[in-house]
Amino acid sequence: MALPYFSLNILKRWLLVALGALLLGSLVWMPTAPAQAAATTADESFVATAIRRVGPAVVRIDTEKTITRDVPDPLFDDPFFRGFFGPDAFPRMPQEERLRGQGSGFIIDDEGNVLTNAHVVNGADRVTVTLKDGRRFEGTVEGTDELTDLAVVRIDAGQDPLPVAPLGDSDQVEVGDWAIAVGNPLGLDNTVTLGIVSTLKRSSASVGIPGKRLEFIQTDAAINPGNSGGPLLNQAGEVMGINTAIRADAMGIGFAIPINKAKEISQRLAQGETIAHPYLGVQIATLTPDLARRSNADPNAGFMLPEVNGVLIVQVMANTPAATAGLRRGDVIVEVDGEPVTAADELQQRVENSRVGQALQVGVRRGQQSQRFTVRTAELQD
Repeated sequence: MALPYFSLNILKRWLLVALGALLLGSLVWMPTAPAQAAATTADESFVATAIRRVGPAVVRIDTEKTITRDVPDPLFDDPFFRGFFGPDAFPRMPQEERLRGQGSGFIIDDEGNVLTNAHVVNGADRVTVTLKDGRRFEGTVEGTDELTDLAVVRIDAGQDPLPVAPLGDSDQVEVGDWAIAVGNPLGLDNTVTLGIVSTLKRSSASVGIPGKRLEFIQTDAAINPGNSGGPLLNQAGEVMGINTAIRADAMGIGFAIPINKAKEISQRLAQGETIAHPYLGVQIATLTPDLARRSNADPNAGFMLPEVNGVLIVQVMANTPAATAGLRRGDVIVEVDGEPVTAADELQQRVENSRVGQALQVGVRRGQQSQRFTVRTAELQD
């Protein structure tokens, strides 16, 4: 049953691992070779076991939406006239176009709630959810949250039971753990790839999608277009993340949203709630002593910076919590609620972890002076 999930590359990879283990056992300690081979064989089975456990709950999500764009009026769309009068000399007319997309997701409860990425279903007029067993349902988008790129789609199976993916604990994930990506990349249903957890708490800015309120699990398990929204599994066959993004300029670098972040958000989205995100109202950048020295050496610098590790306020937006509290452009935030802050993404995560309306004690360096401000967060609006 597990063979359809495996690509030839995965089989080759495991054959190489098994061969390497056998050679290592024979070179280092001959009497242990049989035990080493048995251990490798046992290790190989965990992927198939994990997929048997979770595979039925992984779904394909097909979307359709209508967009309207302006096109040249066909009555005037003549190459001669365009060349003579220019492309903008004639009227244009609106034309509707149907766009189709595809992604992945997984069922998270008996009520038919499917967790996926917001970018998979955003703006969709129609959502179709297909299970591994061939059942197909019309999906209803219960809610989306742009800042965490999460969405919940509900399907109604009536009295028929639905497979549910077991959710793990992403706080227990460690670098080097096995990572199994499942989804429908490039329209190839039920595809499984294997890798490891490469690093944890990768910021959205470093991933290349700044502005998201997330820290990602990085993996070298192959993630491709169509994998978005599918599960990233641990060795036990539990969901530890939601496959979300890849680096287009590199191979073997994919990113997943930790499942613990998704648990809280998905429960609220399934109930139709809008997710409130707190904010300060500042544009920020990470500051180091070296960056400060280089800026201070520039004769055109607008102000002198303290040579410290912290978060430089590049701009304060009008009518925001930061402006109300008295923060200024050029201030360097060095702590929040008594805890040091040394990077922009760290400050963003501190704010995200607070409550809307919570008063934060923000320590700053303004020139050579240390000051403290009380900033009461507000809800970020679209």
